[in-house]
Amino acid sequence: QVQLVESGGGLVQTGGSLRLSCAASGRAFNTYAMAWFRQAPGKEREFVAAAGWMGDNIYYSDSVKGRFTFSRDNVNQMVYLQMNSLKPEDTAVYYCAADEYGLGSSLRLKYHTWGQGTQVTVSS
Repeated sequence: QVQLVESGGGLVQTGGSLRLSCAASGRAFNTYAMAWFRQAPGKEREFVAAAGWMGDNIYYSDSVKGRFTFSRDNVNQMVYLQMNSLKPEDTAVYYCAADEYGLGSSLRLKYHTWGQGTQVTVSS
């Protein structure tokens, strides 16, 4: 099983950029689908982006498509989320998640391993 630690959150102005990182430890990282979710205050945790364990497709929510870019580095066991053109509605705690042999689902319940989250705040 992998363990996940997110970093890179912070405070940024509207239109700015941030790059989130997720460091994975444990074995067989390349057998895990990886995803980013986010949770704003008072709201459900929602899907942001994911890639299946084979890495052949990357999926994005409609709300971030064209602004966010998901990537993974299997050698260094890292996952990234490059976030550009940030909006106040992107403000949330962002979580990294893993699903062994997953296909990159947008369903939260598919993911059994989660990081502790990193706060992203976008000021208007």
